[in-house]
Amino acid sequence: MPNIKSAIKRVELAKARTIKNAAARSTLRTSIRRFEEAISTDSETAALALRKAARALDKAASKGLIHKNLAARKKSRLTKRFSKHFAQVG
Repeated sequence: MPNIKSAIKRVELAKARTIKNAAARSTLRTSIRRFEEAISTDSETAALALRKAARALDKAASKGLIHKNLAARKKSRLTKRFSKHFAQVG
């Protein structure tokens, strides 16, 4: 544990940030998982889940939680999966 007052504050802020980031990352993963579950249902539900997942990825990237290229890559792969699945079904 640091002795300097400013260093003590930094440790506390880092803990708070870690908790906040973990919650945001969990929410992001949940939205992606919900899309993966929705892809086995109808196309409307899956399309809605895809939009929510894409929005969550964009938000995470804008806040610096994940890299913008990672967000773009994940969105691309999810969209590709959606298109491939419903092209076969429809």
